[in-house]
Amino acid sequence: MPRYRTGRLPSFAYPRHALALLVLILLAGCQLQPPEPADEDKLAIDRMLSLIDERLDVAPVVARSKWNSGAAIEAPEREAQILGRVADEASEAGVDEAFAREFFQKQFDASKQIQRRLHLRWVQEGRGPFASPPDLAEEVRPVLDRLTPQLIDALGDMQRIARVEGAGRYLEARARVLVQDDFDGEPRAVALAPLIERMAR
Repeated sequence: MPRYRTGRLPSFAYPRHALALLVLILLAGCQLQPPEPADEDKLAIDRMLSLIDERLDVAPVVARSKWNSGAAIEAPEREAQILGRVADEASEAGVDEAFAREFFQKQFDASKQIQRRLHLRWVQEGRGPFASPPDLAEEVRPVLDRLTPQLIDALGDMQRIARVEGAGRYLEARARVLVQDDFDGEPRAVALAPLIERMAR
């Protein structure tokens, strides 16, 4: 039997203790990491954010058209018609109608916020009419009509993901990447509010 001095470990024992300590450190690190949604849920959140960004991207086009025509930014009757259709389509898709109405109302509000700020900027610049204004009926509304059912479908995913731990954190982090940040991010915050309020942290 080999003899060792009292209180000292044999040299071959150190690697085992070092390995055990490393495992404990790694486990502690894993516990400190906040939970994240599954990859499938991340893709669904990314899709929703991309659709929101695409819809917000239409707002400057609408602003140019209304600048040339002098039409009012507010269109309550049209909004009410769209919200009525949204509620019907959401119900058919299994999406909570109140959730769908709130979400789309915030998309309207974010879009109008962009339009108002652009019109204010153009007034301050003394800008004249745009050379080739887009036609709302022919060029803009078809885009919005295409996006509406896609957004309703994405709302179904958000409804399912809402209680997934970490979904809210992931949504906010990815929104800074996938959704435009015009005007200090305020329209973006308005558009995202109904989702952030529902998502688990």
